[in-house]
Amino acid sequence: MLRMSKLADYGTVIMTAMARDPDAVHSASSIAAATGIAMPTVSKVLKVLTRGGVVESLRGTNGGYLLPRPPGRITLAEVIAAVDGPIGMTECSTTPGLCIQEAVCAVRANWQKVNRLIYEALQQVTLADMAGPTLRAVDISAIRARSIPNHRAGATPARKSIDGGHA
Repeated sequence: MLRMSKLADYGTVIMTAMARDPDAVHSASSIAAATGIAMPTVSKVLKVLTRGGVVESLRGTNGGYLLPRPPGRITLAEVIAAVDGPIGMTECSTTPGLCIQEAVCAVRANWQKVNRLIYEALQQVTLADMAGPTLRAVDISAIRARSIPNHRAGATPARKSIDGGHA
């Protein structure tokens, strides 16, 4: 199963709660109460989000956490990357040189296309979208048109047999 980390999920939930009142300074305890996420986890995730630059922290008696930009200008891709690091389906999608098969890998370029599609879809969804009642449809047709070769309806590309000839 393909999924993001639990902390990235919590980061999205926390930031969506903050996006519902974007001009407020939020305390960790008020976020925990609003989201149902345990206070220690909220504190941990807020520190990670702050380090990642998608949340700002204010110290002092009136301190807390706030969004550095309007919710419509913070994307899910940014939130997930702030918690988990670069978004990648495979190690070689984000960090070249980690895989010993990289130089001869027959599927690397295709994984990079898949990675780009997922990243671009996450770039289209903002915290304002997440805070709304229903998420608007993500337009992947423009992404698909740029990234995936167009095949005629019903046509299938020729397959090669193991010996190199067409099947």
